[in-house]
Amino acid sequence: MHDALIMGVRDYFGKLGFKKAILGLSGGIDSALTLALAAEALGSENVLSVLMPSKFSSDHSVNDSVKMVQNLGSPHKIISIEEPFNAFLGILNPHFEGLEFNVAEENMQARSRAVILMALSNKFGHILLNTSNKSEAAVGYGTLYGDMCGGLSVIGDVYKTEVYELSRFINRNGEIIPENIITKAPSAELRPNQFDSDSLPDYADLDVILYEYIENRQGPKEIIAKGYDPALVERILRLVNRNEYKRYQTPPMLRVSAKAFGMGRRMPIVGKYLG
Repeated sequence: MHDALIMGVRDYFGKLGFKKAILGLSGGIDSALTLALAAEALGSENVLSVLMPSKFSSDHSVNDSVKMVQNLGSPHKIISIEEPFNAFLGILNPHFEGLEFNVAEENMQARSRAVILMALSNKFGHILLNTSNKSEAAVGYGTLYGDMCGGLSVIGDVYKTEVYELSRFINRNGEIIPENIITKAPSAELRPNQFDSDSLPDYADLDVILYEYIENRQGPKEIIAKGYDPALVERILRLVNRNEYKRYQTPPMLRVSAKAFGMGRRMPIVGKYLG
């Protein structure tokens, strides 16, 4: 899988004549793995990482990211999203009618980051690498026109549990991805004390059910018959089906599995299958 992803990035850039890539480096494992793969494929000097902290970002998110680009000898910029986010809040708060902070404000942060990344991409001709993994894409855990944007999805066919395995493999001869990035609890950091586990099942449970549904093409009855919790199976499959419209709008993905999203798995955008 590691070699296939390296080849995929190199082939994409080489055949289209692109030289440099850009990505948002959040301090999380997905963007860290994407950076490591891109640096190996294109040369670390050709991959620009942009760190875009907000008031919800932890100190270690920036520190871990800086440590990683230093490990690679890769260029980076630090651009806070506080000013654009506050500007959007100032414009929209009068129209939010006093409603509480929710997913609207969370997504505004992700889209502020996307505007910055795409502006730099347009200005300097860098291709934006999407850093979403297959588990997130499957259940819609991402922001359209925010962290889901990009020119190429590097790990969009890699489940979260495989992201951890690949990251360990990347570090097989020495630390490239800082250990704290691999071991800390994953978080989008779009609100105080936010963790992926607040919204999603444990990735170990999520991925095995996703694999049965997507790769093995098993329905809910067949998956439940294998001993998985019925409520959990129904919840996960419902999320997969409801978020087809998001996947329809994602960047092209490097395929490294038997059943990748996109051309590898054509489904109706809306439908009443499975209720």
